Amino acid sequence: MWSDGSKHLAMTEYDDAPLRRFHLRVALASTGGVFADGFGLGIIGIALSLAAPQLALDARWQGLLGGASLAGLFAGALLTGPAADQLGRRPFFAYNMMIAAVLSALQFGASGGPQLLALRIAIGFLLGTDYVVSKALLTEFAPMRIRGRILAVLSIAWAGGYACAYECGYELTSAGEDAWRWMLLVSAVPCLLIMPLRITMPESPVWLIKHGQPERAAEIVRQRLGPDIRAPSGVGADIRRASRWRQLLGARWRLRTLVACTFFTCQVIPYFAVGTFVTQVMAALHLHGKYAGARVYNLALFAGAIVGLLIVDRLSRRGFLVGSFLAAAATMGVLAAWPDAPSGLQILLFAIFAGVLSAASNLVYVYLPELFPTDLRASGIGMAIAASRIGSAVGTFLLPLVVVSYGVRTALDACVAVLGIGAIVCYRWAPETRHVRLEELERAA
Repeated sequence: MWSDGSKHLAMTEYDDAPLRRFHLRVALASTGGVFADGFGLGIIGIALSLAAPQLALDARWQGLLGGASLAGLFAGALLTGPAADQLGRRPFFAYNMMIAAVLSALQFGASGGPQLLALRIAIGFLLGTDYVVSKALLTEFAPMRIRGRILAVLSIAWAGGYACAYECGYELTSAGEDAWRWMLLVSAVPCLLIMPLRITMPESPVWLIKHGQPERAAEIVRQRLGPDIRAPSGVGADIRRASRWRQLLGARWRLRTLVACTFFTCQVIPYFAVGTFVTQVMAALHLHGKYAGARVYNLALFAGAIVGLLIVDRLSRRGFLVGSFLAAAATMGVLAAWPDAPSGLQILLFAIFAGVLSAASNLVYVYLPELFPTDLRASGIGMAIAASRIGSAVGTFLLPLVVVSYGVRTALDACVAVLGIGAIVCYRWAPETRHVRLEELERAA
């Protein structure tokens, strides 16, 4: 029997486990889903430009369809968190890509705005579930020493999916009057490709321990990681009756909830607002070569994500977080204060700004799950995602209006203020989690 033979094995703690093939499998299943998320959100932009004449979509309908997935994502993330903390990670992780694939395929037959709107909201809801459970499940399987790097790959996967959507869309523009239908149909492919890995994924042993199922947790660890790895420690059956949102806002966890929501929101407001309208912002600054500048900006975003992956486990989480806010605020402050700076310097400052924020976006995947204990992890992630979606939507809506009404310097000053708020809140209350074991979070705060 395994229990007899294991007496002479040198047992390794769960968080200290060496990297195994199963860890890579979990990472692939998670990153594949996040890639599909980015692809599904990115493809609608180019598809709408071709669908609008055929479906008689006016500007109002195009706006609704463009934002429909984000609205669904908001609801999916907010509602999935408590459900995944109560029911487990696997029920959502195993099947959400299957349902997303079906919904994506149904877009091919949409005959009007209302049908497409309903499908885009539903797809967004499924993507919102994945934003929550992918982070939570991968966090709870990843070894502590490489947890940051493994989770940071999710950031690159999302950016890769978003970029691939545009490349795929451009390739399909010559597919005739139904090109937009093929674009939306193709968004089902990443979901289908990753589905076999998702369906065969076991439940998180960390979640099982917390919910009083130590035997099942130990069996999963033995089968997937080996008999020399000890099942995660922790006390089970201590599940509070209060709603998880009430717990997150209660005295014990409210500061961490504040940090999570503020950090994510203050990061994405300038990230999406400036990124979406970077060409217009550069034009307002009378920057020569604004389109070349926009290309440099986007390349800096991708390069920053890679740099963030390389350094996320070498820096303290708190230092990386606060430092990125200060660096981004400084570069944006120089742009706002020196509108007549040479074009080359302005492009360089925009690139630094983009690279710093993109590198720090790795912390969305790494730091958020580390802020909360097992039974609140998905709920905390979901609440932070929901807050960030509101912030990014409002910021992206307001930035062009502020530029027109008050000038580009006011818009940039507002971005500096948002980044400053993020730096202050995180400096004051953000805890360090780089070397914290998952079971220690049960006793945190």
